[in-house]
Amino acid sequence: MKIIIDSRENIAKKAALRYVELLSKKPDAILGYATGSTPLDLYGELVKLNKEGKISFKDVTTFNLDEYVGLDGSHDQSYRYFMNTNLFSKVDIDVSKTNVPSGLDTSAETAAAYDKAIEAAGGIDIQLLGIGNNGHIGFNEPGTPFGSSTHMVELTESTREANKRFFASIDDVPTHAVTMGIKTVMNAKSIIIIALGKAKAEIVKKTIYGDVTPDVPASVLQLHPDVEFYIDEEAAELIK
Repeated sequence: MKIIIDSRENIAKKAALRYVELLSKKPDAILGYATGSTPLDLYGELVKLNKEGKISFKDVTTFNLDEYVGLDGSHDQSYRYFMNTNLFSKVDIDVSKTNVPSGLDTSAETAAAYDKAIEAAGGIDIQLLGIGNNGHIGFNEPGTPFGSSTHMVELTESTREANKRFFASIDDVPTHAVTMGIKTVMNAKSIIIIALGKAKAEIVKKTIYGDVTPDVPASVLQLHPDVEFYIDEEAAELIK
């Protein structure tokens, strides 16, 4: 695992260069994307680089980590809407080649088809991750088996509480989500994970130096051969 500690602004710039490097060599790369506040600076940097002609997404295929159950793509808190608003509508990507799990069809068959689509595309070249305060990656909560594939999950109260700022009240936060499984994530050729802010300091330490255990889902990343962990100074205060 390669650890990069820097300012929030520089993290976005440095992580974006990984995409420039990949797409210059493989314009039709398969990219795994994440949502939430953590990747917003990175997406802003990718939009800037695209407008400057330094990166193109026209041949790229994307797969997102997760989606809330019960929200369709037109809902302003769905992750499809998030991606369209913050990245896809601002770059030269073919939206028909962007994939987000369905929040309306939660059948096991549809979940399995998502994994098969990733495999058929050739596998994810770079998977982007954030990390929850409890160590969740995607919506794989503590206790999720490392061998899990894409599936529906019940969200913990702590995860719903962390996401309530995006909704009118906690009652409006969905109780379930569809998420890539840990095995799906680990099948990516490279992984970029970003952690920002003091609230993430403890889980960053556990993820990097703690035991590899389903109790801390992100700890499984210790076993992946190509992980880059981008951490701002506040999130890194316990590992410096």
